[in-house]
Amino acid sequence: MAKIAFIGLGIMGAPMAGHLAKAGHDLTVFNRSMGKSQAWVERYGGEAATSPAQAASEADVVLACVGTDDDLAEITTGRDGAFRTLRAGGLFIDHTTVSARIARTLDAEATARGLHFVDAPVSGGQAGAEKGALSVMCGGSDAAINAARIVMQPYAARIVHCGPAGAGQTTKMANQIAIAGVLQGLSEALRFAQGSGLDLSRVHEAISGGAAQSWQMDNRWATMAEDQFDFGFAIDWMRKDLGLALDEARTIGAALPVTALVDQFYAEVQAMGGARQDTSALVRRLPRPWKSH
Repeated sequence: MAKIAFIGLGIMGAPMAGHLAKAGHDLTVFNRSMGKSQAWVERYGGEAATSPAQAASEADVVLACVGTDDDLAEITTGRDGAFRTLRAGGLFIDHTTVSARIARTLDAEATARGLHFVDAPVSGGQAGAEKGALSVMCGGSDAAINAARIVMQPYAARIVHCGPAGAGQTTKMANQIAIAGVLQGLSEALRFAQGSGLDLSRVHEAISGGAAQSWQMDNRWATMAEDQFDFGFAIDWMRKDLGLALDEARTIGAALPVTALVDQFYAEVQAMGGARQDTSALVRRLPRPWKSH
């Protein structure tokens, strides 16, 4: 079993690290809020570090799941960053959804230090992390991905090597672009069905077996109808991800008109107080048709 450091124990990182501990790995964890680190250790064992550098100092592999580009830079190349102490030949796996630019920069920095780096954002949300059923989109060298694949198996249902450094992040952007469009269509279909006075459960039964079927439809149709939005992936984070996709699109000259529109729709839901609600709260900006009352 490997000696692993895990940095970032949020709604995704904590269960992912938990699966590694259950698989028998020796874990040291770090979180900016020490209370989360201590609570995690009380539940799973291992040790809590006081900095990313300390966490990485005796590790073979460091994994991270933090928030933004700046957060990732701080915990890797910052004053107390993991790159300063991770031994030569060590592996750094980043599960944060960030820009492809910083992924490529950190890959180059890691190579210069004799380290291996994989950008590996995930899809599947909190439920996927807790069940150990995440989809992982990886960018990096063949050697780095092969080493990372073994480590990630306890919490992944699917691991795909998408290309060189940064390819994991751009694949995650494509994932979020697709989700944004699906959720807008689903929101409109739901309100249309309500306005038509239809039995929503029968509508779902009828259309979910055909071309309209999606994960969002199967998992969010009923909860959207009941105004239930207390799930894992918040609108604040979706807007961060869509912003990354829109920035990358400008860089490569890709047109994302629907994504840009849905991003603004999400801004409206934020203004309505829905910033921490699940992305399916997109339906809130569409008024309920009179027949649904």
